[in-house]
Amino acid sequence: MKIRIGNELLTEHIRVRIRLDFRGESKNGRFFFGGKSKELMAETMREQQVALLRNVPLQGVIIEDVDLSLDVYTVNEENGRRNREVAYAPIILTLRIENIDDLLPLLIKPEFRKIEFLSPENISHHRLDMERLLYRLSQSFQQELKLIEQKYFR
Repeated sequence: MKIRIGNELLTEHIRVRIRLDFRGESKNGRFFFGGKSKELMAETMREQQVALLRNVPLQGVIIEDVDLSLDVYTVNEENGRRNREVAYAPIILTLRIENIDDLLPLLIKPEFRKIEFLSPENISHHRLDMERLLYRLSQSFQQELKLIEQKYFR
């Protein structure tokens, strides 16, 4: 990312903080034992996803910090006529990225909740950069829709 300060043109990475909330639903065990609570399932999902993020590199994304200190919380969700409690385990990722479009794999996830730009203070985009960003957004969105269709309509 090129940043203009006065007449100088600097190359700097963009730093962002992203919050992802991983969902956990309780699983009933067989007979009277072996079931897992929704909080435990959410924490398990969080640990699996953090391990995946740390071990599988994303192009143009450097993970600076992973904050797991936030507590698991529960929410009542309505699904048709039924109400059920679902637990969410949040994480906060501090990332250093080369381009904004490198964030797209994380932004289209259903776990994505919030983004905060830490630096630079101002970002200006060239027309071609904006076109590339919107094209990649469209491609990522279409790919995610295909995965959902394959999952639910087979």
